Amino acid sequence: MFIQTESTPNPDTMKFIPGRVVLERGTVHFSNAEEALISPLASRIFEISGVSSVYLGYDFITVAKNTCDWDQLKPPILGVIMEHFISDSPVISDGCFDWNDSSNESYECDSNIINKIKDVLDKRVRPAVARDGGDIVFKGYREGTVFLRMQGSCSGCPSATDTLKYGVMNIMNHFVPEVNDIRLV
Repeated sequence: MFIQTESTPNPDTMKFIPGRVVLERGTVHFSNAEEALISPLASRIFEISGVSSVYLGYDFITVAKNTCDWDQLKPPILGVIMEHFISDSPVISDGCFDWNDSSNESYECDSNIINKIKDVLDKRVRPAVARDGGDIVFKGYREGTVFLRMQGSCSGCPSATDTLKYGVMNIMNHFVPEVNDIRLV
């Protein structure tokens, strides 16, 4: 099994691409080992000293580190990922995750605007961000302000604020002129 690695714009994260599907649908971000208990794969990655978060996407895993060097962390992470997929263990334990979680807060009942925002995010923003090992998730809309959560390599990235304020805001202004501001939650 060959696992590719890619650096991301965030120097504290690395994207691991195992060449197979990681999650059939959705994404999951684990900020600590306790949250990761529902994922045998993420739990094993958290056993490696220096790992601060794990993000699972469709066909990649993004790992964030504390202060360790990637030269020290990469080999054990690659080993855990390889062992996991060779063993055919589930990535998420059965029945442990609500894939239909609708925790998005829609502060305004204008479903037309919200649908346009989600469409722009899904078609124009999220694919680009996923290439860097991250995700931007819609959390709500109120009075012209879109509330988003950044995950994976985007979480804590030094350039995340610029990406959000200039890149995402410009795209939103073009396609959804009702949007005046974007805020992280």
